[in-house]
Amino acid sequence: MADRYLTVAQVAELLGTTERFPRRLIAERRITFVKVGRHVRIPQSALDAFITAHTVQPVTHRRSHLRRAA
Repeated sequence: MADRYLTVAQVAELLGTTERFPRRLIAERRITFVKVGRHVRIPQSALDAFITAHTVQPVTHRRSHLRRAA
């Protein structure tokens, strides 16, 4: 199955950010990208991996706060 390659604008739209954020990810080498001539494309799988790696899971239980005896 072929991977879909997204433009910076498409990635920004999917993430709900401005184009500046994906461009910063590219400049800092924090996401995989492909250069086709002067064009930059981000594979859909790389975007999915980035989202998965930065997803924070909710806390399932809270530790009880014990008071210290004075």
